Amino acid sequence: QVGGFAWEDCGDGKDPVVLKSLSVVPDPISIPGSLRVSAAVSSSKAMASPLKAVLVVEKALGDLWIQLPCIDQLGSCTYNDVCTILDDLIPPGTTCPEPLLTYGIPCHCPFKAGSYSLPASDFDLPDVELPAWMTNGNYRVRAVVSSGGQELGCVKLAFSLQSQ
Repeated sequence: QVGGFAWEDCGDGKDPVVLKSLSVVPDPISIPGSLRVSAAVSSSKAMASPLKAVLVVEKALGDLWIQLPCIDQLGSCTYNDVCTILDDLIPPGTTCPEPLLTYGIPCHCPFKAGSYSLPASDFDLPDVELPAWMTNGNYRVRAVVSSGGQELGCVKLAFSLQSQ
């Protein structure tokens, strides 16, 4: 357990998309299990396809942080268009899943400018077969979303995973 869950907006106040608050419990996150998340995001700019996301995922090995590779779309991956991934997960024309629907949070591009907040909501984490290198441990993630080469938002997360 390295200091537990933490988050930081790394956009330096210049990015149009800002993570205002984020809370995740329990800590460590248990897989399978239930995850309670609350968050608030504001965007001064509409976000449209293609939205590029670059993830850098690191895992603690003793005092060292090792960057994990991108394997089967997990790990330190570059997703060239998050919009098409969302369309694959939630077919366009279908309603957004709960609790997004209740709180008016969009699940498809384009995302309008504005403020979005998710009050504390429970999500079930299924018993997924994670690769061995992505199970128990302490992780750091840096995610940068951009469009047309312009950074829109940057978030850093630190968390612990515990799998059964």
